[in-house]
Amino acid sequence: MSKDIRIKKGLDIKLVGVAEKTTSDIKRSSVYAIKPEDFHGITPKLVAKEGAEVKAGDTLFYSKSDERILFPSPVSGKVVEVIRGARRKVLAVKITADATQEYKDFGAKDAGSMSAEEVKNYLFTSGCWPFIKQRPYDVIANPNQAPKAIFVSAYASAPLAADLDYTLAGKEAELQAAVTAISKLTEGKVHVSVGANSNSPFSTLKSIALHKVSGPHPSGNVSTQIATINPINKGEVVWVITPQDLVVIGELLLTGKLNVTRTVALTGSKFSKPQYVTAIAGAAIEDITARNLNNDNTRVINGNALSGKEVNEGGFLSYYDNQITAIPEGDDYELFGWTKPIFNKISTSRALTFSWLTPKKKYDLNTNTNGEHRAFVVTGSYENVFPLDIYPMQLLKACMYKDLDEMEALGAYEIAPEDFALTEFICVSKQPHQKIIREGLDLMREELG
Repeated sequence: MSKDIRIKKGLDIKLVGVAEKTTSDIKRSSVYAIKPEDFHGITPKLVAKEGAEVKAGDTLFYSKSDERILFPSPVSGKVVEVIRGARRKVLAVKITADATQEYKDFGAKDAGSMSAEEVKNYLFTSGCWPFIKQRPYDVIANPNQAPKAIFVSAYASAPLAADLDYTLAGKEAELQAAVTAISKLTEGKVHVSVGANSNSPFSTLKSIALHKVSGPHPSGNVSTQIATINPINKGEVVWVITPQDLVVIGELLLTGKLNVTRTVALTGSKFSKPQYVTAIAGAAIEDITARNLNNDNTRVINGNALSGKEVNEGGFLSYYDNQITAIPEGDDYELFGWTKPIFNKISTSRALTFSWLTPKKKYDLNTNTNGEHRAFVVTGSYENVFPLDIYPMQLLKACMYKDLDEMEALGAYEIAPEDFALTEFICVSKQPHQKIIREGLDLMREELG
């Protein structure tokens, strides 16, 4: 039986450019890249040198802090370039893909008959452990700490987010195999949250605790669901896995092959035809968006418009993302824009803004911050869009002046940077909330472990 989660605080940002529910096969990229920066907090140790021949699933690099955590090649081919930055830091590993893909065989497994240790070792050797993240700190899970529960958010509420009911359709067998396996890794439950009115493939699965979520964004954020279902206390750990990564793990268990092919949503007003495409993690953005993207004054984003990362057309699809957003670049300025009634922007304030009159209207917003960076102005508006039982302003300030005791007391163990995307969006002070939180969590991890 499912349990309902109703979120009242938040803000739905309705944008032009929702992906049509059609999936196109695109031309396979000739070059793929895996970037260590996608795996926050990891120091990579390179295994595959330039010129090495690899199969899909072969290790490219591993974590310096734990040699069991491997990062595999998404395709078979040849390592053509290792891009390095300052102090020879590895920035990316590029692979030219073979015309016919070869997969390393990890052996198919019966998830039901595996022990917890066998599941863990299988995820290590196949390079699937990076799919498991943890709270606190929002980093790749520490395998030496047992989680009290595992959470999967199968409801995406972010702007223009991929419809997970559509992208996961027909993947019930893979999802069941993955859920059966990961349930061995915790003495608690595997909590899965779906939309209140969705037709999710998770609805028929066993070995899960199903929750139905409703309400505005960030109701789909896993931190919101954790806080409602089983909050994190000091010393506790929970693990988080995305549904698209569960499909990869499930297919690995059923076939023995690591296939990181994703159904990616191309969203935003700068796409001629917003739609879904099939692409492999690490694929070139220019191949994914070919003949569909309007390049005139465009910002391309890996992920959603609130918490995604800017990428140029010569970049590559992030290892975790299943969405690419393209919206207008906000490099124009309005003369006396703050003194005029505003009808074409979203605002939580009713001072000369009228978006509250048309809650279903879709907007073609750009990246303009509509103001300058300044000291925090106390308005009380953050709490209106922040559903967690946390004081957002106080926590942001604690992160800025690096007070670890106060960060602990204010609930930093429960959060991830994406949870502050909405407060950053409405911030009249134009402060980089997500960057502040990320730096605060990194400091806590370094000092407190």
